[in-house]
Amino acid sequence: MAVLEGDGKTRPLVMGIINATPDSFHESSRKGGVARALEMVDDGANWIDIGGESTRPGAKPISIEEEMERVIPIVTEVSQHCRVSIDTRNHIVAKKALEAGASMINDVSGLRDQKMFDLVIESGCSVCIMHMQGEPGNMQKNPKYTNVVEEVRENLLEKADRLVDNGHPIEKIYLDPGIGFGKLLQHNLELLRASDSLRPYSVMWGVSRKSMIGDICNQPTTEGRLAGSLAVAAKAYEKKIDMIRVHDVREHVDLFSVLEAMED
Repeated sequence: MAVLEGDGKTRPLVMGIINATPDSFHESSRKGGVARALEMVDDGANWIDIGGESTRPGAKPISIEEEMERVIPIVTEVSQHCRVSIDTRNHIVAKKALEAGASMINDVSGLRDQKMFDLVIESGCSVCIMHMQGEPGNMQKNPKYTNVVEEVRENLLEKADRLVDNGHPIEKIYLDPGIGFGKLLQHNLELLRASDSLRPYSVMWGVSRKSMIGDICNQPTTEGRLAGSLAVAAKAYEKKIDMIRVHDVREHVDLFSVLEAMED
């Protein structure tokens, strides 16, 4: 469980989402760039996650050049004010972002590329390894598992253990079960309930405004999913999840402040 720097309180760290894309699934995350990121910092974000390629279901890949044009200027500016994570599947983009000031690689493909794995080792950066079945373009086309918890756990722990075996600090490794990335609703719920199976590594949840919440709450658009997102965050607090990745920083920080104040 993460301890916030400087205040001695224990709660999930909050990572704010900035999508430098025209097609990511929640419109507000695509607006504002640097200004929106700095607003999130003022609202209490511990990290800002910057991505230039949409990984929503059905998304198509873009060129490395276009991805770098979208993210590197934002990383350069925001990293002067807050810890920055680069959300990318491409090791070239990740390397440029680290050089520009990022200190975490958030790889939704789970370090499938050996070059990305090697970059994490060489740079010593923090890393979030996420599980995804398939690719963004096809991941939601009838995903199947025999035992989703065990299959996701084995996939993530294999990568994390290999990093540690190569000398990477365990405290710099986060594991993300990949909610909505090649999973149906029941898969997502099972993975959230079983997040302790990913210990001893730190765990990150990225559930903010996703279709899982829409399915449960009958909210077809992302705009109606804040209350459900906050419910997930409350469960993250209860389960001592280390970090949550969210679109609405202030609301989540306020939620955690109230939950802390009500502790016995």
